[in-house]
Amino acid sequence: MNQHSFDLVVIGSGPGGYVAAIRASQLGLKVACIERDRLGGVCLNWGCIPSKSLLKNAEYMNFLQHAEDYGFGLKQIDVDFPKVIARSRGVADKMSSGVSFLLKKHKVTLIKGWGTIKNNTTVEVKDEAGTVTDIVTVKTIMIATGARPRQIPGIDVDREFILTSTEAMLQQKTPKSLIVMGAGAIGIEFAYFYKSFGTEVTVIEMLDRILPVEDEDVSKELRKTFERDGMKIITEAKVVSAKKKGKGVEVVIEKKDGTKETLTAELGLNAIGVQGNIENIGLENVGVTLERGWITVDKYCRTNVPNIYAIGDVAGAPWLAHKASAEGIVAAEHIAGHHTDGVDFSNIPGCTYCQPQVASIGLTEKKAKEAGYEVKVGKFPFTANGKAHGIGKAQGFVKLVFDAKYGEVLGAHMIGPDVTELINEIGLARTLGATGQSIFKTVHAHPTLGEAIMESAALAYGECVNL
Repeated sequence: MNQHSFDLVVIGSGPGGYVAAIRASQLGLKVACIERDRLGGVCLNWGCIPSKSLLKNAEYMNFLQHAEDYGFGLKQIDVDFPKVIARSRGVADKMSSGVSFLLKKHKVTLIKGWGTIKNNTTVEVKDEAGTVTDIVTVKTIMIATGARPRQIPGIDVDREFILTSTEAMLQQKTPKSLIVMGAGAIGIEFAYFYKSFGTEVTVIEMLDRILPVEDEDVSKELRKTFERDGMKIITEAKVVSAKKKGKGVEVVIEKKDGTKETLTAELGLNAIGVQGNIENIGLENVGVTLERGWITVDKYCRTNVPNIYAIGDVAGAPWLAHKASAEGIVAAEHIAGHHTDGVDFSNIPGCTYCQPQVASIGLTEKKAKEAGYEVKVGKFPFTANGKAHGIGKAQGFVKLVFDAKYGEVLGAHMIGPDVTELINEIGLARTLGATGQSIFKTVHAHPTLGEAIMESAALAYGECVNL
């Protein structure tokens, strides 16, 4: 058995854990990172990164299906679907190897195995057989164990017919039909991916619209696009049961009026949220406080136990990789005794990488009004943007919400080409306290998609000249 002593031990190597470990090491702490599986966590291996590889393939597939619009005569498109999947796995492998390199570069000790907190200064590590391999004595513990797909009573996930996101990105052939349960970012991305490769897709959502956390105008625009392309979307419907039946799946839904409907497909995908990985890591040994299955933390990501911190998905919403990384940096700096203001949770962007893409930050128009703001709103369509026409993607819009009194940017809501890249301009604008006028008085390069941000701001103030 190995005995170790560290200033900080991070349990989990996802985008929160490995970033926190590296930042703490940069600040002079002696750091170890415990990981039971692949470096990089769900994000690099089964989430953000490989899924974007698949979605790029879907984008190319859609292009090839409309190649004649660009002057290309393609008589037949041959798809090697296993190669599509293999490319995404190769991308994941490369990124996971990159995390290993970074940990070594920054002198973070990697300990392989399952980490369990025995008390607030001791972490025990076991191998796959359950044998204790390492005992770590530590000053501070950081929990970064992430989350997994949420299990819902009545949805019989068997990972063969009723899938989670992990199995959805490992299929070796496209199903003829797929029922996606849940219309958040994960459900919508997989719905778009499989529809692009010819699968008949039905999306079920309990709330009144798809991507329910987004601005209502964005949700409506995306639904219109998806339904025009042949996707079936059912909102305000609860999944009562989902199970394997014969060589496919049977999903029973209950609609708003109380009526039930039975749907069938070759496969089903459970995309109804996530739950924190809080089990078997020793939280009960130290009395860490939980709320609805998530670890509660303060603005520095510190739990109720002073020398134990928690970051990323296990510490609650929003369940985003960049939120986890930001928390990791804040927590590491706080542990090292550096000043930090904490994470600004009001300024974390959210992105959905279907086509058209969706991105947002800050308050929606509705939320801003509910908060008591008098608002100015600019909504500029990509149909009036030259670059969007040039690349053949003149759909969607940029919608900006401003405080009418002071000009503060309260929120941005975008749907259209590459908006997941454009959203960062508004994040920076909000961090620096930019006003609507400062945005549209800033000269934007032409022709660019980013001009839609400038035009949207100008529109809110009645100074738009291109609409």
